[in-house]
Amino acid sequence: MSYRELATRPVLAWCAVTVTSRLPVAMAPLALVFLVRERPGGYTLGAVLAAAYVLGEIVAAPVLGMRLNAERARPQLAAGLAVGTAGFAGLGLAPGAHPVVLASLAFLAGAGPAAVPGGQRALLTSLVPERAVTQAMSMESMLTFGIWAAAPALTTGLALAAAPAAPLLLQGALMGIAVAGLWTLPAGWRKAAEEDGASVRRALLRAWPVYVLGAAGLTLLALAELILPALLEQRGIDLGWAGPLLAGFSIGSAVGAFLYGLRGRWPGPLAVQSLVLVLAVAAGVALVAVLPWTAAIAAALVAAGLVQAPASLTRNLALRELLPPGALAAGYSVMYAAVGAGYAASGTLAGGLLEVVAPSTAILCGVGLTVLLTVVGAVGERRLTRRTPAPRAEAAEAETAAEVA
Repeated sequence: MSYRELATRPVLAWCAVTVTSRLPVAMAPLALVFLVRERPGGYTLGAVLAAAYVLGEIVAAPVLGMRLNAERARPQLAAGLAVGTAGFAGLGLAPGAHPVVLASLAFLAGAGPAAVPGGQRALLTSLVPERAVTQAMSMESMLTFGIWAAAPALTTGLALAAAPAAPLLLQGALMGIAVAGLWTLPAGWRKAAEEDGASVRRALLRAWPVYVLGAAGLTLLALAELILPALLEQRGIDLGWAGPLLAGFSIGSAVGAFLYGLRGRWPGPLAVQSLVLVLAVAAGVALVAVLPWTAAIAAALVAAGLVQAPASLTRNLALRELLPPGALAAGYSVMYAAVGAGYAASGTLAGGLLEVVAPSTAILCGVGLTVLLTVVGAVGERRLTRRTPAPRAEAAEAETAAEVA
């Protein structure tokens, strides 16, 4: 199946709702910094608010994801987006409030819609035939990287040209639009059979190696983003290159997602694909730490980006093979929390290491931790896949055979 065949009315409506619901999420950390930067200790307070927002996402994603009703998820997704709307609007309307109030609103803005990305992914894959799931998820990845690439410029422009609270007010408005947009989509997604809460929890726990590999991949992204300015300073390179270099990483990721989706199935099991791809990203980030030239660093980041998106895609495709249909949204939500935790943990580690070692050494230490997590996850997944059938792969083959016949 080609990408052109994804251009159906339901999928295009899904894309519109996804943009309006995820753009506020991508804008949030930087918008929170701009909101309070002119107050005493503003940058420190902004970092605290951003941490509260991310903590809300990490805590709420698995809890709310497990409670999504696969066939009638719309009211739950709408409620989550409405809570996010209230959180962002409250921040924008009361920028001078006490820090505790702002932190509570930031936590609420992160927690309310935390299960929405998982629910949206489950809904997307129900809108296309099984053979097109890889292309659909690749399209989602490209859309996500485009959103994250546009968010910083939009946030900065609004905060500086209009008002510090303007980005938060826009974020609240966009999430409100997303609530209305949900009614252009199906009420839920199909599932083969009813699963009770205990069986869903067991399935989610059994898939722990996939989450570990997902978290490992995002630790590399955190290393590339958070330590790059310090590394450029160490190399004597103008800090103005940080933005273009990270943009190259994002562009490489979008291209990688597109290329991965050009064919429905790639050689080798998903577990092997993921292992190879994550290690390739690790190699690219390690090269960033040791190469002394701007052009070489740019090439390494673009190359790392090219395999970063496919590595993430293989994790989500692996969840589809391992989890029953009724647990997919919860599984995607747990993955969302796991990668967020991996990003936060890597950022914390990087910040601590920068106090005692050079930026290049900090990156290499982080890469070492990532490789360790990758090996642990890969060994666990290898044991898991030996015992778990892959019903969706069989379903896709049966569907293709039926079409040929």
